[in-house]
Amino acid sequence: MINAIYINGDKNIEDAIFVRDKVFVNEQNIDYNIVFDGEDKEAVHVVVYEDKNPVGTGRMIIQDNLYLIGRIAVLKEKRGNYYGDLIVRMLIQKAFDTGADFVEVHSQLPAVNFYKKIGFEECGEVYQEADIEHINMRLEKGKMKRKCNCK
Repeated sequence: MINAIYINGDKNIEDAIFVRDKVFVNEQNIDYNIVFDGEDKEAVHVVVYEDKNPVGTGRMIIQDNLYLIGRIAVLKEKRGNYYGDLIVRMLIQKAFDTGADFVEVHSQLPAVNFYKKIGFEECGEVYQEADIEHINMRLEKGKMKRKCNCK
């Protein structure tokens, strides 16, 4: 059974930390201090569970009028099950429900098409973050593609 939940702040996010550590620190070799940057206490998190086991996570930081989605991670062996799509859509919905006019993401280049399928558009130039090429992307309210990329 699949279950996805919202978590506000940095209490009870052990499952999110578990997934992020496996994906970003162990798999992508990103420095632990970059992945765990101290922003979790101000974030809205989503954790996806498959049979009560955490398989994916993401977060959204809200600062002034900026709603920044990030740290989208799905365990390698669980990719292809549309958990990432679910996580991003839940965070987008939360942003728009709380008054956002747009949401942004700092996408790793290999993930650009994933975000485009949801409705994000590239804005800005490619830059390096944690030795990985990224580009900023934005989704305006009302532009999210309604069809989920789910099975």
